[in-house]
Amino acid sequence: MSVTINTNSAATIAKNNLNSSNTLLQKSLNRLSSGLKITSPADDAGGLAVSMKLGAAIKRTGAVSTNLANAQSYLQTQDGGFQTAGKILERMSELKTLAADVTKNSTDIANYDTEFDALKAQLIAISSETFNGVSLFTSGASATTLSVGTTEDGGTTVDINQAALGNAVTAATSATDLADVSLAQLTTAIENVATLRAENGAQSSQLSFASDMLTINKQNLEAANSRIIDVDVATESTQLARASILVQAGSAMLGQANASSAIALQLLS
Repeated sequence: MSVTINTNSAATIAKNNLNSSNTLLQKSLNRLSSGLKITSPADDAGGLAVSMKLGAAIKRTGAVSTNLANAQSYLQTQDGGFQTAGKILERMSELKTLAADVTKNSTDIANYDTEFDALKAQLIAISSETFNGVSLFTSGASATTLSVGTTEDGGTTVDINQAALGNAVTAATSATDLADVSLAQLTTAIENVATLRAENGAQSSQLSFASDMLTINKQNLEAANSRIIDVDVATESTQLARASILVQAGSAMLGQANASSAIALQLLS
Protein backbone atom coordinates (compact mmCIF):
# COMPACT_ATOMS: atom_id res chain seq x y z
CA MET A 1 0.00 0.00 0.00
CA SER A 2 1.43 3.37 -1.04
CA VAL A 3 1.73 6.25 1.41
CA THR A 4 0.33 9.55 0.03
CA ILE A 5 -0.37 13.05 1.28
CA ASN A 6 -2.79 14.55 -1.29
CA THR A 7 -5.26 11.67 -1.31
CA ASN A 8 -6.46 9.76 1.75
CA SER A 9 -8.73 7.06 0.33
CA ALA A 10 -9.30 5.45 3.71
CA ALA A 11 -10.54 8.73 5.19
CA THR A 12 -12.85 9.30 2.20
CA ILE A 13 -14.36 5.84 2.54
CA ALA A 14 -14.76 6.27 6.30
CA LYS A 15 -16.43 9.65 5.76
CA ASN A 16 -18.89 8.21 3.23
CA ASN A 17 -19.76 5.34 5.56
CA LEU A 18 -20.19 7.79 8.43
CA ASN A 19 -22.55 9.92 6.35
CA SER A 20 -24.63 6.87 5.44
CA SER A 21 -24.80 5.75 9.05
CA ASN A 22 -25.73 9.25 10.21
CA THR A 23 -28.54 9.37 7.61
CA LEU A 24 -29.91 6.10 8.99
CA LEU A 25 -29.63 7.43 12.54
CA GLN A 26 -31.50 10.63 11.67
CA LYS A 27 -34.22 8.65 9.89
CA SER A 28 -34.73 6.40 12.92
CA LEU A 29 -34.83 9.43 15.21
CA ASN A 30 -37.44 11.09 12.99
CA ARG A 31 -39.58 7.97 12.90
CA LEU A 32 -39.45 7.33 16.63
CA SER A 33 -40.06 10.97 17.56
CA SER A 34 -43.04 11.30 15.19
CA GLY A 35 -44.41 7.77 15.55
CA LEU A 36 -44.63 7.57 11.76
CA LYS A 37 -42.96 5.07 9.48
CA ILE A 38 -43.35 7.46 6.52
CA THR A 39 -41.90 10.84 7.49
CA SER A 40 -41.54 12.06 3.89
CA PRO A 41 -42.96 10.96 0.52
CA ALA A 42 -39.54 9.58 -0.42
CA ASP A 43 -39.81 6.94 2.32
CA ASP A 44 -42.75 5.18 0.61
CA ALA A 45 -44.50 7.16 -2.12
CA GLY A 46 -47.05 4.46 -2.92
CA GLY A 47 -47.76 3.73 0.72
CA LEU A 48 -48.29 7.42 1.44
CA ALA A 49 -50.85 7.67 -1.36
CA VAL A 50 -52.78 4.68 -0.02
CA SER A 51 -52.59 6.06 3.51
CA MET A 52 -54.04 9.39 2.41
CA LYS A 53 -57.00 7.63 0.81
CA LEU A 54 -57.54 5.47 3.88
CA GLY A 55 -57.28 8.52 6.12
CA ALA A 56 -59.96 10.32 4.12
CA ALA A 57 -62.21 7.25 4.29
CA ILE A 58 -61.73 7.13 8.08
CA LYS A 59 -62.77 10.78 8.38
CA ARG A 60 -65.84 10.20 6.23
CA THR A 61 -66.78 7.13 8.24
CA GLY A 62 -66.64 9.18 11.43
CA ALA A 63 -68.85 11.83 9.83
CA VAL A 64 -71.41 9.22 8.72
CA SER A 65 -71.46 7.82 12.27
CA THR A 66 -72.31 11.30 13.52
CA ASN A 67 -75.08 11.61 10.93
CA LEU A 68 -76.53 8.26 11.99
CA ALA A 69 -76.49 9.29 15.63
CA ASN A 70 -78.37 12.47 14.71
CA ALA A 71 -80.90 10.43 12.71
CA GLN A 72 -81.38 8.22 15.76
CA SER A 73 -82.04 11.31 17.87
CA TYR A 74 -84.56 12.44 15.26
CA LEU A 75 -86.43 9.13 15.50
CA GLN A 76 -86.30 9.15 19.30
CA THR A 77 -87.79 12.64 19.37
CA GLN A 78 -90.42 11.56 16.88
CA ASP A 79 -91.29 8.56 19.04
CA GLY A 80 -91.69 10.90 22.00
CA GLY A 81 -94.38 12.65 19.95
CA PHE A 82 -96.05 9.31 19.24
CA GLN A 83 -96.03 8.39 22.92
CA THR A 84 -97.64 11.68 23.89
CA ALA A 85 -100.19 11.40 21.10
CA GLY A 86 -101.06 7.90 22.27
CA LYS A 87 -101.60 9.08 25.84
CA ILE A 88 -103.80 11.94 24.62
CA LEU A 89 -105.93 9.55 22.58
CA GLU A 90 -106.21 7.21 25.53
CA ARG A 91 -107.50 10.09 27.66
CA MET A 92 -109.89 11.11 24.90
CA SER A 93 -111.32 7.60 24.75
CA GLU A 94 -111.62 7.65 28.53
CA LEU A 95 -113.49 10.95 28.37
CA LYS A 96 -115.76 9.54 25.68
CA THR A 97 -116.60 6.62 27.92
CA LEU A 98 -117.15 8.83 30.96
CA ALA A 99 -119.43 11.11 28.94
CA ALA A 100 -121.59 8.12 28.09
CA ASP A 101 -122.52 7.74 31.76
CA VAL A 102 -126.29 8.24 32.05
CA THR A 103 -125.83 9.87 35.46
CA LYS A 104 -123.84 12.78 33.98
CA ASN A 105 -125.71 16.00 33.43
CA SER A 106 -125.11 18.58 30.71
CA THR A 107 -122.65 20.53 32.86
CA ASP A 108 -120.55 17.40 33.37
CA ILE A 109 -120.55 16.72 29.64
CA ALA A 110 -119.50 20.33 28.98
CA ASN A 111 -116.58 19.92 31.37
CA TYR A 112 -115.49 16.80 29.53
CA ASP A 113 -115.75 18.68 26.24
CA THR A 114 -113.55 21.45 27.63
CA GLU A 115 -110.80 18.96 28.38
CA PHE A 116 -111.35 17.29 25.02
CA ASP A 117 -110.80 20.63 23.26
CA ALA A 118 -107.57 21.22 25.16
CA LEU A 119 -106.31 17.72 24.33
CA LYS A 120 -107.26 18.20 20.68
CA ALA A 121 -105.24 21.42 20.54
CA GLN A 122 -102.21 19.67 22.01
CA LEU A 123 -102.58 16.81 19.55
CA ILE A 124 -102.60 19.28 16.67
CA ALA A 125 -99.54 21.04 18.13
CA ILE A 126 -97.58 17.78 18.26
CA SER A 127 -98.12 17.28 14.54
CA SER A 128 -96.18 20.49 13.82
CA GLU A 129 -93.15 19.66 16.02
CA THR A 130 -89.65 19.90 14.48
CA PHE A 131 -86.17 18.60 15.22
CA ASN A 132 -83.48 21.21 14.54
CA GLY A 133 -85.89 22.88 12.12
CA VAL A 134 -86.75 19.63 10.31
CA SER A 135 -90.39 18.55 10.56
CA LEU A 136 -90.96 15.37 12.55
CA PHE A 137 -94.31 14.76 10.88
CA THR A 138 -95.72 15.47 7.44
CA SER A 139 -98.97 17.32 6.94
CA GLY A 140 -99.93 15.05 4.05
CA ALA A 141 -101.98 11.87 3.98
CA SER A 142 -98.92 9.62 3.77
CA ALA A 143 -95.37 9.65 5.11
CA THR A 144 -92.50 11.32 3.33
CA THR A 145 -88.98 9.92 3.59
CA LEU A 146 -85.59 11.28 4.57
CA SER A 147 -82.58 9.45 3.13
CA VAL A 148 -79.75 8.75 5.58
CA GLY A 149 -76.36 7.61 4.26
CA THR A 150 -74.94 4.56 6.03
CA THR A 151 -71.58 4.12 4.28
CA GLU A 152 -68.65 6.47 3.81
CA ASP A 153 -68.84 6.29 0.02
CA GLY A 154 -72.51 7.29 0.03
CA GLY A 155 -73.47 4.13 -1.83
CA THR A 156 -75.93 2.81 0.78
CA THR A 157 -78.78 4.68 2.44
CA VAL A 158 -81.64 4.06 4.84
CA ASP A 159 -84.97 5.86 4.61
CA ILE A 160 -86.62 7.22 7.76
CA ASN A 161 -90.14 8.59 7.78
CA GLN A 162 -91.64 11.95 8.43
CA ALA A 163 -94.77 10.16 9.60
CA ALA A 164 -98.28 11.31 8.77
CA LEU A 165 -99.34 11.70 12.40
CA GLY A 166 -102.01 14.27 11.59
CA ASN A 167 -103.69 11.91 9.16
CA ALA A 168 -103.52 9.07 11.68
CA VAL A 169 -105.42 11.02 14.33
CA THR A 170 -107.69 13.09 12.09
CA ALA A 171 -110.84 11.59 13.59
CA ALA A 172 -109.91 13.11 16.96
CA THR A 173 -108.56 16.45 15.71
CA SER A 174 -111.47 17.14 13.36
CA ALA A 175 -114.19 16.45 15.93
CA THR A 176 -115.88 19.50 17.40
CA ASP A 177 -116.65 17.76 20.69
CA LEU A 178 -116.98 14.33 22.26
CA ALA A 179 -120.38 13.81 20.65
CA ASP A 180 -118.76 14.30 17.23
CA VAL A 181 -116.38 11.34 17.57
CA SER A 182 -117.08 7.69 18.25
CA LEU A 183 -115.21 5.37 20.55
CA ALA A 184 -114.43 3.16 17.56
CA GLN A 185 -112.80 6.10 15.75
CA LEU A 186 -110.65 6.88 18.78
CA THR A 187 -109.66 3.23 19.06
CA THR A 188 -108.67 3.23 15.39
CA ALA A 189 -106.59 6.38 15.94
CA ILE A 190 -104.78 4.69 18.84
CA GLU A 191 -104.06 1.69 16.60
CA ASN A 192 -102.76 4.03 13.87
CA VAL A 193 -100.34 5.65 16.31
CA ALA A 194 -99.24 2.21 17.52
CA THR A 195 -98.43 1.27 13.92
CA LEU A 196 -96.43 4.47 13.47
CA ARG A 197 -94.45 3.67 16.63
CA ALA A 198 -93.73 0.18 15.29
CA GLU A 199 -92.42 1.64 12.02
CA ASN A 200 -90.33 4.14 13.97
CA GLY A 201 -88.84 1.31 16.04
CA ALA A 202 -88.00 -0.72 12.94
CA GLN A 203 -86.19 2.23 11.37
CA SER A 204 -84.33 2.93 14.61
CA SER A 205 -83.23 -0.70 14.80
CA GLN A 206 -81.96 -0.59 11.21
CA LEU A 207 -79.94 2.55 11.97
CA SER A 208 -78.44 0.86 15.03
CA PHE A 209 -77.16 -2.06 12.99
CA ALA A 210 -75.85 0.31 10.32
CA SER A 211 -74.02 2.23 13.04
CA ASP A 212 -72.50 -1.00 14.38
CA MET A 213 -71.25 -1.86 10.89
CA LEU A 214 -69.70 1.58 10.54
CA THR A 215 -67.85 1.12 13.82
CA ILE A 216 -66.37 -2.15 12.58
CA ASN A 217 -65.43 -0.63 9.21
CA LYS A 218 -63.74 2.34 10.87
CA GLN A 219 -61.78 0.04 13.15
CA ASN A 220 -60.52 -2.00 10.20
CA LEU A 221 -59.68 1.08 8.14
CA GLU A 222 -57.65 2.47 11.03
CA ALA A 223 -55.82 -0.86 11.42
CA ALA A 224 -55.00 -0.96 7.70
CA ASN A 225 -53.75 2.63 7.75
CA SER A 226 -51.69 1.95 10.86
CA ARG A 227 -49.85 -0.89 9.14
CA ILE A 228 -48.80 1.54 6.42
CA ILE A 229 -48.07 4.75 8.29
CA ASP A 230 -47.25 3.91 11.91
CA VAL A 231 -43.73 2.98 12.97
CA ASP A 232 -42.99 -0.36 14.63
CA VAL A 233 -41.26 0.98 17.72
CA ALA A 234 -39.54 -2.31 18.60
CA THR A 235 -38.05 -2.74 15.12
CA GLU A 236 -37.12 0.91 14.73
CA SER A 237 -35.47 0.99 18.18
CA THR A 238 -33.23 -1.83 17.02
CA GLN A 239 -32.38 0.11 13.87
CA LEU A 240 -31.63 3.19 15.99
CA ALA A 241 -29.21 1.27 18.20
CA ARG A 242 -27.47 -0.19 15.14
CA ALA A 243 -27.19 3.19 13.41
CA SER A 244 -25.92 4.81 16.62
CA ILE A 245 -23.15 2.21 16.96
CA LEU A 246 -22.22 2.62 13.30
CA VAL A 247 -21.98 6.40 13.69
CA GLN A 248 -19.74 6.05 16.71
CA ALA A 249 -17.56 3.45 14.98
CA GLY A 250 -17.44 5.51 11.79
CA SER A 251 -16.36 8.60 13.70
CA ALA A 252 -13.57 6.65 15.38
CA MET A 253 -12.41 5.11 12.11
CA LEU A 254 -12.46 8.49 10.35
CA GLY A 255 -10.16 9.77 13.07
CA GLN A 256 -7.87 6.78 12.54
CA ALA A 257 -7.86 7.30 8.77
CA ASN A 258 -7.00 10.99 9.15
CA ALA A 259 -4.21 10.10 11.57
CA SER A 260 -2.68 7.66 9.07
CA SER A 261 -1.51 10.58 6.92
CA ALA A 262 0.92 11.46 9.69
CA ILE A 263 3.01 8.44 8.66
CA ALA A 264 4.14 10.40 5.59
CA LEU A 265 5.59 13.13 7.85
CA GLN A 266 7.50 10.55 9.82
CA LEU A 267 9.11 9.29 6.61
CA LEU A 268 10.16 12.83 5.70
CA SER A 269 11.75 13.61 9.07
